[in-house]
Amino acid sequence: MDFLTDTTHLHITTWVIALIVFLVAAVMGRESKGRKILHMVVRLFYILIIITGLALFIEWSSSDAMQYGLKFLFGILTIGMMEMVLVRSKKQKPVTLFWILFAVFFFVTLFFGFKLPIGINFLA
Repeated sequence: MDFLTDTTHLHITTWVIALIVFLVAAVMGRESKGRKILHMVVRLFYILIIITGLALFIEWSSSDAMQYGLKFLFGILTIGMMEMVLVRSKKQKPVTLFWILFAVFFFVTLFFGFKLPIGINFLA
């Protein structure tokens, strides 16, 4: 299972695809059959994100457990807000708060992800 933990490429690929599919599903019509299919696809990617993230967490958290734990927590919260946006918008309920929370949690997760030792250092 080294392909899950050697680099972050698989994990980053899964969340980038999930983000794109999520945004497409979020802007589609409420009753669209395509939206329902995309919602199922993004749920599959939630699972893949959690699996790859958990593998990285188990492998690398011994170096800085608290920061990896916070990144994992904010990643789960980001996924939760993505799901809340899709479900509540389908039910025609207000989603502004969930969009804001999604953006905050997403950027905090990115910050921790890039800051951690296995992350990408843009300044070097």
